[in-house]
Amino acid sequence: MLNMNLVSRALYTFAAVCTLGVAQLSAQSASNPDSLKKAGKPLFTHDDGLLALGFAGLTVAMFPADKWVANRLRSPSAGENQFIGHTTTGFEVIADPGSIVMGTAAYLIGRFSSHRQLEDVGLHTTEAIVLGSGVTMLLKDVLGRSRPFVTNSTDPRDFKFGKGFGNGDRQSFPSGHTTAAFAAAASVTSEMHRLYPNSTYLVGGVMYGSAAMVGLARMYHNKHWASDVLLGAGVGTFSGLKVVRYSHNHPANRVDRIFLHAMVAPNGNGGQLAGFSIPWDAR
Repeated sequence: MLNMNLVSRALYTFAAVCTLGVAQLSAQSASNPDSLKKAGKPLFTHDDGLLALGFAGLTVAMFPADKWVANRLRSPSAGENQFIGHTTTGFEVIADPGSIVMGTAAYLIGRFSSHRQLEDVGLHTTEAIVLGSGVTMLLKDVLGRSRPFVTNSTDPRDFKFGKGFGNGDRQSFPSGHTTAAFAAAASVTSEMHRLYPNSTYLVGGVMYGSAAMVGLARMYHNKHWASDVLLGAGVGTFSGLKVVRYSHNHPANRVDRIFLHAMVAPNGNGGQLAGFSIPWDAR
């Protein structure tokens, strides 16, 4: 029987390695502040390809190990592991709905305080989470993979095409919480790299490390297989990177033109009114 302290340490080491690797590739993919301002910069780069291959390879490689990881995490000795139990508590809530709440709050605070950078980060983080979550939900519904608790962690190959629609027990692949967490991590890290390049590795380490803990929490609580978490991390990371890159390569895009040009004015009764400047061409 494997020593669960060794298993938990191995899982945390794996999460740390993934965190550093993804943070480094994300920083490279975000490019530098000057290049982001140049129109015509490609949306997908060589670094993106490496990142995609990495996530795809890890997801495929994890399929044979899904059952082993689930059983080890849910074994009696793992359930008594206070380190895993304490550190994963609360991370799921932070990811969903926490990430969308914090992104929206950052946008609104930046909007009402006229802090353009905070408004920008909040908007793009929220966009990334919505985009990634949409892709993930479509995959969940179409692929119809059963969650670990459905089969008592015995059948990670239980896919039924189209059976995820309206059935939460068959919406395992990929992990939505992990997608949201990594979308937030990628967008915030990319924005901080653009604004404060020297902060990239500190911000990336914190954000991606927290996102990795969300994935571990979902596995520990028997809601997702390890491959669910890896694919969710991939979808979320790409959503964050692409939203930030596209938005700053195309500052006149419709979403930014509407939401980053919102107007706030007194309403005459001690309060404020919020409005939006919607582009309109009467021709």
